[in-house]
Amino acid sequence: EVAVNRSTEAIVKGKNRLLLVMATGTGKTYTAFQIIWRLWKAGAKKRILFLVDRNILADQPIMNDFSRFGDKMTKIKHRQVDKSYEIYLGLYQGLTGLEESKNIFKQFSPDFFDLVIVDECHRGSARDDSSWREILEYYQNATQIGLTATPKETADISTQSYFGEPIYTYSLKQGIEDGFLAPYKVIRVTLDRDAEGYRPISGQPDKYGHALPDQVFTRSDFDRKIVLEERTKIVAQKITEYLKATDRFQKTIVFCVDTEHANRMRQELINANADLVHDHPNYVVRITANDKDGVKELDKFIDPESRYPVIATTSKLLTTGVDAQTVHLIVIDQNINSMIEFKQIIGRGTRVREDYGKLFFTIMDFRGATELFADPKFDGPALVVYEPKGKDPLVPPDKDKVIVDYGPPPTGIDTIQDEPRKYYPLGVEVKIINERVQYLNQAGKLITESLKDYTKRNILHEYASLDDFLTAWSKSTQKEAIISELANQGVFFSELNAEVGQDLDPFDLICHVAWGKKPLTRQQRAAKARKQDYFAKYESKAREVIDALLDKYADQGITAIDDIGDLTVSPLDEFGTPYEIVFNIFGGREQYLTAVDQIQQAIYA
Repeated sequence: EVAVNRSTEAIVKGKNRLLLVMATGTGKTYTAFQIIWRLWKAGAKKRILFLVDRNILADQPIMNDFSRFGDKMTKIKHRQVDKSYEIYLGLYQGLTGLEESKNIFKQFSPDFFDLVIVDECHRGSARDDSSWREILEYYQNATQIGLTATPKETADISTQSYFGEPIYTYSLKQGIEDGFLAPYKVIRVTLDRDAEGYRPISGQPDKYGHALPDQVFTRSDFDRKIVLEERTKIVAQKITEYLKATDRFQKTIVFCVDTEHANRMRQELINANADLVHDHPNYVVRITANDKDGVKELDKFIDPESRYPVIATTSKLLTTGVDAQTVHLIVIDQNINSMIEFKQIIGRGTRVREDYGKLFFTIMDFRGATELFADPKFDGPALVVYEPKGKDPLVPPDKDKVIVDYGPPPTGIDTIQDEPRKYYPLGVEVKIINERVQYLNQAGKLITESLKDYTKRNILHEYASLDDFLTAWSKSTQKEAIISELANQGVFFSELNAEVGQDLDPFDLICHVAWGKKPLTRQQRAAKARKQDYFAKYESKAREVIDALLDKYADQGITAIDDIGDLTVSPLDEFGTPYEIVFNIFGGREQYLTAVDQIQQAIYA
């Protein structure tokens, strides 16, 4: 509302160049809609052009926010121009071209539009920049608004030189504090080769016969200059381990160095999840600009109603503009050299969708990229550091390191070159040597600590001794209340399960981490409970229900059986309605709850 008010007021007062800086997920597109709607309804701006980048950006606003314009709005496509509409949505790549005949924006007169809005105005290469700059300069008499989440990129910092100082800024930190954006947890994984480097034996042939050089390769070289195939495998296995311990169907984006790396990562994830891929071939997909099949899967991936694909590997295509609202896990396995790219990647997870259980997201970092959270510039104000003068180019020279996407590796010995683009050494072992958790403290700063130390400290803050915890657990008829409270206090049950490597009950995780007790799996606890004397008094039908409850516990945990509402789902619904189970089989509500209490006592005895 503040952004809309400031923009409309500034325009009414005659300001013709405006810049809005809003963190991804805080509603840039909706803000643009509100500005356009308000000015259009008031008659202040009668013909409006909304410029966007990439087809996904062109489709989402039309389907969502901008649908209220109805037949007054059109999407410019196939380079066809119809001047009978009032609101126009266009890809700037679709309005311009290298040939003059493809510059269809010139089919409108320079004064045709009263208002031009550019979404993601920081985006694009030098050629793309000149494209939208050419459009803006052609419509120079129109009011122009730039929208971006990240104005501070070396190659694109001139956005402020063109649009001016931001009239409104809404940061990632503000969005999280206000509840508009999802908070995040960070898991940082260090691999031995990343920490120590890798020095091959000089002259030894790689997978394709290239002689390996005598030099030390570091983390920034991996998958760019040299490929350690075991490293890719370890990363894929770690991602899979985390998903198995949490939810194997939570939407996941894996950011890779280039398209070839994204393809290798996809294959390793397929290997690690062969059971699911067998039944659902699109469980893992690669979505990159040059992968037509993967791009077709993009709409399904971002659709909250679509279960598949679950995991998308990518290099650059998913960094901006893709509204993947239900992404729970972001994996970083690429070298990030600029704050703008880091913010864009983090922005893929910041959407909150309570209706789909999306209240936070997790970042799994294999490249040390999350060290940028400690950079004071991460959430600082936007600064103009480049001001072209005279005939200086509008776009400053790009001093950032450029990672070239070299495409697929060579296919055989006959492709040997004197200087290969990437080396593929054989038999290089890679191991995980450290795993840490980062979390936001009350001051909004990321604190790093070992996952177990952090968890133990938080548990002991709630329960000073094992006896205190056992007493509270035993007295509670709703274990979910204790689990939720500990989760709110910073106990990351899913991450702990992934680190321990077993499918443990929260009870066992707590006792194991805080007091060093030997854990049992849920399956072991269920088997142990069946041997207890608690259930001898129950007749056959009631005993079948109890066995089904124990099976459900072994499968899903204690929170799946401690409420009467759990009787409505499989396999318990096979015994009848909740009423029939409670009253006909057990003889009443109190008797049923007593049976459940005895089950819990047997489980934790």
